[in-house]
Amino acid sequence: MASSGKRKTTRAKLDRERRLIERRLEKKAKKEARKHSATNDSVADSDSPPAMTDQTPQATVEEAAPESP
Repeated sequence: MASSGKRKTTRAKLDRERRLIERRLEKKAKKEARKHSATNDSVADSDSPPAMTDQTPQATVEEAAPESP
């Protein structure tokens, strides 16, 4: 039976696992930041009135009135 003081995992494996955990935490933080910024962008877009562009069709008086023969 092995003594309780014996190290069961190598230092290299512990380092790999630590780096993996750190990478996962960084990835999760980036994902949360993207989600948070997307939420802020959509809220800002819905708060502001829609911008008028040249591509928006506008009816003129001639188009709205039917022609008389």
